[in-house]
Amino acid sequence: MRRLGAQAAITTNYVASALKRMPPPLSPAIRTLPTQASWVNLKSLGAKGDGKTDDTAAIQKAVDEHEVIYVPSGDYIVSNTIALRPHTVLIGIHPSATQFDILDSTLAFQGPGAPKPLLEAPQGGNNIVTGIGVYAGGINSRAVGALWKAGKDSMIDDVRFLGGHGTYFPDHELVNPYNNNHTADPDLQRRWDAQYPSLWITDGGGGTFADIWTPDTFSQAGLYISNTTTPGHVYQLSSEHHVRTEVKLDRVSNWELFAVQTEEERGESPFALPLEINRCHDITIANYFGYRVISSYQPFPYAVHVSDSSDIRFRNVHVYSNSKVPFDNSIFNQTYRFEVRPLEFAWLDISGKPPEQGRPALAPVVAPGAKLAKLAAGFFNISGAAVDPSGDLYFVDAHLKRIYRWSPKTHEAVIVADTPLEPVNLAFDKSGDLMVTSYAGRGTVYWFRPGTLEFDVHFLNPEAAITRSNMTAFLASDYWKFSTDTTGTIAEKKPYQYVSPDHTTFIPAGDDFVSGEMAWGTKRGDVITSYGLEKAIPGQPIYVTDSYREKTYSALVGPDGTLSDVKLFAEQGGTSVAQDNDGKVYIAAGQVLVYDKSGKQIGTIDVPERPIDLIFGGSDHRTLFILSHHSLFCIAILSKP
Repeated sequence: MRRLGAQAAITTNYVASALKRMPPPLSPAIRTLPTQASWVNLKSLGAKGDGKTDDTAAIQKAVDEHEVIYVPSGDYIVSNTIALRPHTVLIGIHPSATQFDILDSTLAFQGPGAPKPLLEAPQGGNNIVTGIGVYAGGINSRAVGALWKAGKDSMIDDVRFLGGHGTYFPDHELVNPYNNNHTADPDLQRRWDAQYPSLWITDGGGGTFADIWTPDTFSQAGLYISNTTTPGHVYQLSSEHHVRTEVKLDRVSNWELFAVQTEEERGESPFALPLEINRCHDITIANYFGYRVISSYQPFPYAVHVSDSSDIRFRNVHVYSNSKVPFDNSIFNQTYRFEVRPLEFAWLDISGKPPEQGRPALAPVVAPGAKLAKLAAGFFNISGAAVDPSGDLYFVDAHLKRIYRWSPKTHEAVIVADTPLEPVNLAFDKSGDLMVTSYAGRGTVYWFRPGTLEFDVHFLNPEAAITRSNMTAFLASDYWKFSTDTTGTIAEKKPYQYVSPDHTTFIPAGDDFVSGEMAWGTKRGDVITSYGLEKAIPGQPIYVTDSYREKTYSALVGPDGTLSDVKLFAEQGGTSVAQDNDGKVYIAAGQVLVYDKSGKQIGTIDVPERPIDLIFGGSDHRTLFILSHHSLFCIAILSKP
């Protein structure tokens, strides 16, 4: 994307010129440590590192009297700030084996009060800290892991800010970060998001920050950079599991952040903003990975928030989730209230100028005079759409365990089922029976006739897969990520089938769904991980999309529901695919992208919220229903009846 608002395009740019002479070699990104002969062993200076003794005085005395200090493995209890001198170098071997720890409820770090660091590097310093874990505890409201004001040649390398996942007690027992339902720490006095940032670079601070893991759920952010124009470079930093913000930049310029990963957990991070950039300029964000874990349930609008900033360069951005609530947008520019919908892109510069307006003219795909209509809103997270034999729309709000029907007569979404059966995806047979794939139990599929009493529900048993020549299959139209062998993934034969009560319709299913297989505590199986089920008619093309690799494939369906003749259809993928009466293909990929049968994009339908699930309905099958996380839209399409 050339700039905000520009039409995204896949291109190859190659510019080359002959070198007249080799340029001078660059200095190494990671500084060489002082020679080992200059190291002084901290334990030889009186520190114990036994996880019990208060080593604050011994550490500070060592810093005051020596420049290069080797910190052997151990847990060094700290009860006050360790103030580094301008040339202090601290060298550990492993950030989990060598820790500086603040015990819970340490007096000097209690609040409310001004931020108080465990480690503090002075303004303009030439400091190095490497191979050390920093743990601010869980009940120390004033604590900052490291407050860094050192200069452009300083460095933090191979440092872990402990707390949350992967933290070990001094006796090397792994810390359990959760209570029994993952909503808080096991100790309710240890409150998430109750301390200052783990790594806070400020007041002219800069330097190099490499190989850093900062998943401390107790801190307000893993990395916070503020009020500095000193050049800074971040190489491979993972900031995870925070409640509000993973990484934040405020009033910063002349920085490069390479290979930063953010990750939001289900329990602590459903509302976390991964990357925030305020009042900044001359910033490069390259090879950024923004991830939400598989068990996420709470939709979130964007991965990056930018405001009042210019000359922000994004290169190779990958925003994704294998849950059903990926980010709606990769970037939101607060200044111009502008959303960047593509979640995977190679190039975007935010100049600070207003977004480009308009898009190239494309062939019309909507009916004359038709406009996008917002039918209903206020849902938690809807998908799983299906239409009954008359064309009426049904859909699911899975988090609330409700099935809705859109009523054109009363112009409202009517609840047709509100039971604890955990509905996910829907499919109608020809008689009007509604088949429901469920998250409950192992391989649960049930059916009922809309309009009957709520307890008049029937359960289907999985049957061995056979050829069903006169029946219609319903298949997942989207996958989060195919395996390396894409064709094999799509064309894999499913060993089970759920057959509708009138024997006109069936849903193929794999062992994973039938057995209740889980990944990281979340059930798998494409009949529940997909955003909806697509009607597959034997001999006619069906389209399947991959939201991770952003590609869509065409295939043919056999009488047992197995796909064959799988071919790449479009270099664009999303969360849902639908076909109109003319065979045009509609892909939910940021907006609704429209393709002809050859795979050429011929139109775009702009939707104010990210489309999640698409389906055609109405009596003539010319109404495109568009489901976002929270709203239901529709538009009339130009196609034959």
